[in-house]
Amino acid sequence: MVDENAVFEIIDQMRLHIPDQLRQAERITRDADRMIARAKEEAERIKAQARQEAEGALSQQEQVIAAQARADQIIAEAQREGQALRQDATRYAAEVLTEMERTLSEQLRLVRNGLKRLSSENNPAGEGDGQSPSLS
Repeated sequence: MVDENAVFEIIDQMRLHIPDQLRQAERITRDADRMIARAKEEAERIKAQARQEAEGALSQQEQVIAAQARADQIIAEAQREGQALRQDATRYAAEVLTEMERTLSEQLRLVRNGLKRLSSENNPAGEGDGQSPSLS
């Protein structure tokens, strides 16, 4: 017989841990996307401000060029940071999934060992047909 309580305990543990780790990976990705969006908004704001200031200045063309260059720098930096955050989120998600795979493999090994033990207890010394017991 399989200890149903132990099996249900393992399943409950898996249900509890998997969603938390996936939500954390998704949260990291959302944070990266929000940071990029904020940086783009800031760059647009700076560009708009620079345009307004340039309209009233004698060296309007030079100011627009400088503001555009600064905005381009900000956008490029935000994109680099966003890409790095996405890579970190992807790496973290891969680590979480790898750990989950290891845990599930270990739990599967335990279940298989339990089934073997049950089979050997039900079919002592050579009486078995070599098949795993049915859980029907």
